[in-house]
Amino acid sequence: MPIGILNNIASLSAENQLSITNSNLQSTLYQLSSGSRINSGADDAAGLAIANGLQANITALSQSARNANDGVGMLQVADGALSQVTTLLNRAVTLATESSTGTVSDSQRQALQSEFAQIKAEIDRIGGNTTYNGSQVFAGGSANNNQVTTSVTNASGLASAITGDLKIKYWDTTLATPAYTTQTFGASTGDATVGDLINDINGSGKGLIATLDNTGNVVVTDTLSRGNTTDPLADGGSTLKINGDGSADTLAGTTNATSMDVYLSDSTTAGSSSITVAMGAFDSNNMNGVSLANDDLSTQGTAKTALTDINNAIAQVAALRGQLGASVNRLQSASNVISNQVQNLTSAENGIVAGISSLAQANQQQQLVLKLLQ
Repeated sequence: MPIGILNNIASLSAENQLSITNSNLQSTLYQLSSGSRINSGADDAAGLAIANGLQANITALSQSARNANDGVGMLQVADGALSQVTTLLNRAVTLATESSTGTVSDSQRQALQSEFAQIKAEIDRIGGNTTYNGSQVFAGGSANNNQVTTSVTNASGLASAITGDLKIKYWDTTLATPAYTTQTFGASTGDATVGDLINDINGSGKGLIATLDNTGNVVVTDTLSRGNTTDPLADGGSTLKINGDGSADTLAGTTNATSMDVYLSDSTTAGSSSITVAMGAFDSNNMNGVSLANDDLSTQGTAKTALTDINNAIAQVAALRGQLGASVNRLQSASNVISNQVQNLTSAENGIVAGISSLAQANQQQQLVLKLLQ
């Protein structure tokens, strides 16, 4: 190296190397103290991008597991409510059986009917007032529980006379190519009264259940899951009339889609999905397609009819509880899978970011050995 008197090149070189050494030392000390190999983009830009992406996945999946557990909680609330409904229906079976025997007088049946009415009222209260996190558990409808209603303003009961036909369109999955099919019920099929019409619909084998509600409406409910949210529908060609009032009754179709939607995500579009559980309206008029609205225990004959409906209601409530139980199992399974994902992604993220921690631990081990020698 040439010797100069204006600049001390050797000193500048030494100062430069010292600066580089200090910078590297500071970075190493920072890594050792933090236990992380990557503390800024300058350490490893690509590694930082991957690690941050994994952290986003972990955060989203952790919340998704909580979402699934919340969904399980809501379904368990619903199942608990339905369990109480089953207890009430079992009591109703006792009352209806007692009222059906000939050793009970009609005046005594009034007491049985009074308790039965209270049971139906309590079922209505459970259906309307069961809540989770401030929201009704049983609200709206679902893809497999839609209704078409004919407004029967002049109906006095099941014996009300009818003329004309009620045509119902439903999504027929029994066809080679599923499509809407129109089914006709009414005068042309031999139905003379509202009761005949309801029996005709219920016996059609099409998965449709008809009831007469407290306001005099014939309500047709689809009990099958057909993969289509717009069935059944009232056909525009319907001409049904009640009691010969001279005007066709108004037909209105509903396509309720209220449900519990559990959103699961790993923060990416490809890794996001929802588990939807149908939570339709539930009361004594619609227990998964069975209605007790027109049942009473005032006479021996009506008590026997009510007993059949009550037993059907018990079976439908049991089926609904089975569906809820299956959904609980699915959500719990999803939560388990997500927890496993979180574990593996956390391990992968640690492998990228915390590689220096092993060096820090190794240094600590050496220091411990030195202390033993002191």
